Amino acid sequence: MNTPHPGPALRDALARDPLAQEQFLTVVSRDEAVRRFEAALRPAPLGVERVPLAGLLGRVLAEDVTAPGDVPPFDRSGVDGLAIRAADLAAAGEGAPVRLELTGEVVPCGAIPTRPIGPGDATIVATGAPLPRGADAVVMIEHAEPDGAAAVWVRRAAAPGQFVGFAGSDIARGETLLRAGTVLGSREIGMLAACGLAKAPVFRRPRVGVLSTGDELAAPGEPLRPGAIHDANGPIIAAALAENGCEPVSFGAVPDEEEALAAALVRAHRECDAVVLSGGTSKGAGDLSHRLVAQLGEPGIVVHGVALKPGKPLCLAVCDGKAVVVLPGFPTSAMFTFHDIVAPALRRLAGLPPRAESSVEAVLPVRIASELGRTEYVMVALVETEEGFAAYPTGKGSGAVTSFAQADGFVAVEALADALPAGSPVTVHLFTPNLRTPDLVVMGSHCLGLDALVSGLARDGIATRILSIGSLGGLGAVERGACDLAPIHLLHAESGAYNAPYLREGLTLVPGWRRMQGLVHRRDDSRFSGLSLKDALAAAREPGCLMVNRNAGAGTRILTDQLLAGAKHEGYWNQPRSHNAVAAAVAQGRADWGVAIAPAAEAYDLGFIPVGEEHYDFALAARRADRPAVRAFLERLRAPETRQALRGLGFRPAGEG
Repeated sequence: MNTPHPGPALRDALARDPLAQEQFLTVVSRDEAVRRFEAALRPAPLGVERVPLAGLLGRVLAEDVTAPGDVPPFDRSGVDGLAIRAADLAAAGEGAPVRLELTGEVVPCGAIPTRPIGPGDATIVATGAPLPRGADAVVMIEHAEPDGAAAVWVRRAAAPGQFVGFAGSDIARGETLLRAGTVLGSREIGMLAACGLAKAPVFRRPRVGVLSTGDELAAPGEPLRPGAIHDANGPIIAAALAENGCEPVSFGAVPDEEEALAAALVRAHRECDAVVLSGGTSKGAGDLSHRLVAQLGEPGIVVHGVALKPGKPLCLAVCDGKAVVVLPGFPTSAMFTFHDIVAPALRRLAGLPPRAESSVEAVLPVRIASELGRTEYVMVALVETEEGFAAYPTGKGSGAVTSFAQADGFVAVEALADALPAGSPVTVHLFTPNLRTPDLVVMGSHCLGLDALVSGLARDGIATRILSIGSLGGLGAVERGACDLAPIHLLHAESGAYNAPYLREGLTLVPGWRRMQGLVHRRDDSRFSGLSLKDALAAAREPGCLMVNRNAGAGTRILTDQLLAGAKHEGYWNQPRSHNAVAAAVAQGRADWGVAIAPAAEAYDLGFIPVGEEHYDFALAARRADRPAVRAFLERLRAPETRQALRGLGFRPAGEG
């Protein structure tokens, strides 16, 4: 995730004018952006090169290829058997066997027969061996009976051409073997090899320079300094380029320093056929990328600002005939704009056809709010219900790296719409043409223990989709038939019982495991250290003591509200969606306390004041209990290795003291 971070230029600008910020050039529609970019670039294949067979996988054939010879190059036997003349066996049958004299020759593969087949003759041949002169059919060896060492009896008739592969019957000399534009796979490479071709003419792959920009970036594998993040965009973009027929050339992460960034840009532009940067497009005072790109060549920037969400800051340029693209810094924005606007042009540079587009119809189970004036793309995960597909939004914000991996496709919200209501029929544009729906769908509260369980299912070949929508959201989904199981941890205030009081008719409760919830705080915070829960909650009311809450619908949120007894402490409306986010906020000093499970407190080395052991169980729709994937889940849940893994994570499997 590459978020903007002030470099020296920005700091200098802010020192002069804290509100200094250039505005976007002209924000244009998506279609106008594509038109301008392609009109300036006029993308076409960059040239042709002859590449050996070993390097042809995925390459695009630049010219028609004709066969230089016949395949097979001679008439050959298709079985181990006897080369014969079909006319000699015209009257053969079970009651009328025909005796044939053996020529005494045995023809293996690779040998040239020397003795012709005359009337009443037969020659033993191996599969793939050339046929002797005069032979026009082959009899399988198991259909012949020896008559001494020099003859055989055959009780079956043979048709001319039986078990014979004639010269050129597969590929004929001069035949067009493969046509220009073919994307070469293993089968096509096999055809080239069968014809004796060691190389083929293919379009040259565009070399595309990849740069990430930002003072905050650290390379994957390096430790993170305070305020830094790992460069995710560089590897993501490089892989996306390779998927689209390009050769990515990494220039690493470059800080927000004008001299360093200018040098890297000039080098990438000189050495490559195109350049893709990420970050530095939003035109804050310190964003250098667009100014430096404009200096690389003519005509320069053709688009800076597209009416898209995500992706508004996209910058498109053509500099001396080469595409130079500055993608937004957040991964979701970067990938949407790359695949939608940039990849089609790069594919034409590589000689590739447009990507195959496919879609499915679905229904939105939840409302999607949108911003008027911009086309919005919302990533969704598809769940198969009894009525068809349901499309659940997966977006965690444009900075989320996992959004693409968890989504099947996206829904477009038109610029003139401010929302798509729940229940709306939508077209889901798939990221890949081959949609595989999961075997098992789990929707509700998330837990690391669930990950351990599902990993075992994956080893068994069962694909599972987990959508974290909170305990109450999961209950609603399992009642609607949108999922198989809903993990929940809901404390019923009146009865003091977990989960069971929330189940409606048609649902059963599957015991899962027990998790200790507690108030988390920094170990060195004297306001909480050594206190009881009652005293800690009293200390939390002190002025300046900031809490971090959980999202509405989460089981932990219900527990927290019960602890607060209706009070709204400072920080109450800070509502992240996971235990780890709560622990991180406290550990990093952005909050002073919150409620989370013990493993999260341990992971962040926080103090932990127990509140109580909660039940993390599963609501199961009775009508789905007999599904094979559900039965496999329940077996895995009870398996000794799963229970051991849960204990290792700090959980207590249900039924254990």
